[in-house]
Amino acid sequence: MAPSDFAKADVEDVLDNLTTEEAILLTAGVGFWHTHAVERLGVPAIKVSDGPNGLRGNHFFMGTPAKCLPSSTALGATWDTKLVREVGLKLLAQEAKSRAASLILAPTCNIQRNPLGGRSFESFSEDPFLSGIIAAAYVNGVQSGGIGTTIKHFVANDKEDDRLAYDSILSPRALREIYLMPFMLAQKYAQPWAVMSAYNRVNGLHVSENPFLLSKILRDEWKFSGLIMSDWFGTYSVDLALNAGLDLEMPGTNKWRSLDLVSRSIQSRKVTLRTIKKRAKNVLELVQKCAQGAPEVLDGDGIERTVDTQESSELLRKVAAESIVLLRNEGAVLPLNPQGLKKIAIMGPNAKAIVLSGGGSAALKASFYVNPYEGIVRAIKESGSEIEIGYSEGARAYKTMPSLDYEMFTTTGERGWIGSWHKHTNDDSFTPVDEVLEERLIDETRIFISTSIPEGITKRWTMKLRGQLKPRERDCTFEFGLTVAGRAKLYVDGNLIIDNWTRQRRGNDFFGCASVEEKGTYDLKANMKHDILVEFCNVRGPADGDEDEVVMDSNPGVRLGGAVVEDSDELLESAIRLAKDSDAVIAIVGLNSDWETEGYDRTTLELPGRTNELIQKLAAVNQQLVVVNQSGSAVTMPWSENVPAIIHAWYLGNASGDAIADVIFGKHNPSGKLSLTFPKRLEDVPAFGHFHSEDGKVRYAEDLYVGYKHYQHKNIEPLYAFGHGLSYTAFNLADLTLSQPTVKNREFHLSTSVKVTNTGSVSGSEVVQLYISLPTTSNLTHPNLQLKGFAKAYDLAPGTSQILDIALDKYAVSYWSELNDAWTVEKGAYVVKVGTASDRLSLEATFEVKNGFEWAGL
Repeated sequence: MAPSDFAKADVEDVLDNLTTEEAILLTAGVGFWHTHAVERLGVPAIKVSDGPNGLRGNHFFMGTPAKCLPSSTALGATWDTKLVREVGLKLLAQEAKSRAASLILAPTCNIQRNPLGGRSFESFSEDPFLSGIIAAAYVNGVQSGGIGTTIKHFVANDKEDDRLAYDSILSPRALREIYLMPFMLAQKYAQPWAVMSAYNRVNGLHVSENPFLLSKILRDEWKFSGLIMSDWFGTYSVDLALNAGLDLEMPGTNKWRSLDLVSRSIQSRKVTLRTIKKRAKNVLELVQKCAQGAPEVLDGDGIERTVDTQESSELLRKVAAESIVLLRNEGAVLPLNPQGLKKIAIMGPNAKAIVLSGGGSAALKASFYVNPYEGIVRAIKESGSEIEIGYSEGARAYKTMPSLDYEMFTTTGERGWIGSWHKHTNDDSFTPVDEVLEERLIDETRIFISTSIPEGITKRWTMKLRGQLKPRERDCTFEFGLTVAGRAKLYVDGNLIIDNWTRQRRGNDFFGCASVEEKGTYDLKANMKHDILVEFCNVRGPADGDEDEVVMDSNPGVRLGGAVVEDSDELLESAIRLAKDSDAVIAIVGLNSDWETEGYDRTTLELPGRTNELIQKLAAVNQQLVVVNQSGSAVTMPWSENVPAIIHAWYLGNASGDAIADVIFGKHNPSGKLSLTFPKRLEDVPAFGHFHSEDGKVRYAEDLYVGYKHYQHKNIEPLYAFGHGLSYTAFNLADLTLSQPTVKNREFHLSTSVKVTNTGSVSGSEVVQLYISLPTTSNLTHPNLQLKGFAKAYDLAPGTSQILDIALDKYAVSYWSELNDAWTVEKGAYVVKVGTASDRLSLEATFEVKNGFEWAGL
């Protein structure tokens, strides 16, 4: 019997034949990534995989090289449902199949409440409508390829610090209109196969134990019939979560739903067998959907593979370019024409760095990566221009020492180093045996081992990592950084350089289990191979105020980084000298996965290190300055008025450099629009002053005024408004027309159209945005403008026009009535404003709803 035969099984019959033990086992995972199989009844296990911007596969450690898509904020910035659906079908679904996974743990559609949020890059937008419509396109694309999606994190999981415990306190209106809305729209238009509950509490209860959210809203109101799973280790009880509606606890490591605990809960009548069977049924139905959608996954050999094709690489490059936002282009500096330039300077801390995506569960090992420097140099060479190209780092911006992935080699010349595992003399001993249990080549220097340990290892164990540092061209001082979830020491040429073993400082890396990075320097000789040894043990060392020496059983890891020591003043001055001597300067700056990551929040919106100083000084000496910023969320730009051209490039994945070059040199005319507001300063952010967990509580005091709604309500001018994005051509919007609204059977319909004309000199695409103002006669206060529709005109040639149609339904005219506990449409005059950004709405019209009504459900 093939695993996929379960596609034709009678789920009710299988359920009736489950033993109590089998039913219990189905409600929790097995290991980190699988559901439980019931071989006796032909129920296969299904494999799930992270994440939002690509499929990592089973392993954090030595993962299968994969396609990395642009971050979710970048996908949101395309404002292009057709493209996002194509990405889901042609990239994500196919990647899942190559990873032998039936279910993707994505998309993330939490709200960009504050750009400081560590996982902000994982969510589509600050606006619930844009978030929900893009999420629906993502889900429809993936699931049309036979792979399931798990929309997450349901709900109000909008920050990382204290994420397992904090209580999101928010009003019923804000909960419904802002934070639940993306999930609601995705359910209405796409029906994801699974939902993942958030770590946090909402109004007093952990979401995984919250019957109001999981049962009343999701199941009863929205008629969600899929599976509800926990986030990893986001289950905190046995009976409370089972009774609230949580079907599946993940992972199956250190789980609550053991046979013993659940059986005792049944015996004590804290939970009934009927409830267990109900949860098990939802698991069985998900398994059946997976068997029906992609039977080849369940019947396959389970081996993870890397499959890159020319078609997939071109699509990666296309979606990356489509997401790029041209923020500023004074004097038409862009696109650069290589034929008119003799010397270009490429500089900045991100120019040659590996800036692929944000960190945490979104991270993966890329099958290929093009950095901005490489992409720009390639584009210049392909143009046939004889341009001199200069480079300077200019300033340093890393949070932890840079990766040594491409700097470490074995004694036989292979890239990487050799890792050997050693048992200890017993489970409680710190003494490793000399005998090697397992040895392998490791081609990464951030080694998140997680549960990827050899069979037969003791509870406490040692790993020894040996390699040689790539020789330098000159004598230099090299600074190493060692971070560890466990304990470790670094030796160079047999000399102890860093002791992160004897005494530690607690840090945030490796999902909050690591030490603070400890640093040490060593003098390297030119053209000499220096021997590197890191000795690691999976037991955390003592720290001031925390003497516990805890065994890292699921999150052990070690990271070795390093860089040549440079004088920061000289780095800056060398960049200025180069800029003065160049016709144009391209500065690549921004953040990386150390700054924006799962596990902790950012503390500032400023660019790191001396980046701002570098840009200010470059602007003073070169008027052909192009600044390209890489970050998954907003940063402040105190130099913006002094820089003629600014590109926001998000995290673009594999094809980063090529996509950036396509925009810089005009191969692609940018059409991306900001999916979130860029503030001038942190104090302008809506959640400022009440974003952090205080005594375990996070008060959503901005209420409905999230993102652009806050800036308009308070009359605060942002740096760049929500929906902003320039083009190399110009567009005119005209002829806004509205049909007569109709109301029938508690459904509302209104058709709008607008004429878009390319009035510039090159072909381009434009996004038209439609915002609604609710009646001023309302008894309640509403945000001034709310995005309720958008459409995109593609590749309009100069002088040509296109009519775009945008349909409005009851979601466009409704608000949540706390008084009546229902969605409400009031009678009165509604204003429609249409434009190309939230602060550029050139067209206006009104319509009237003569008879209001209430509604529930979807």
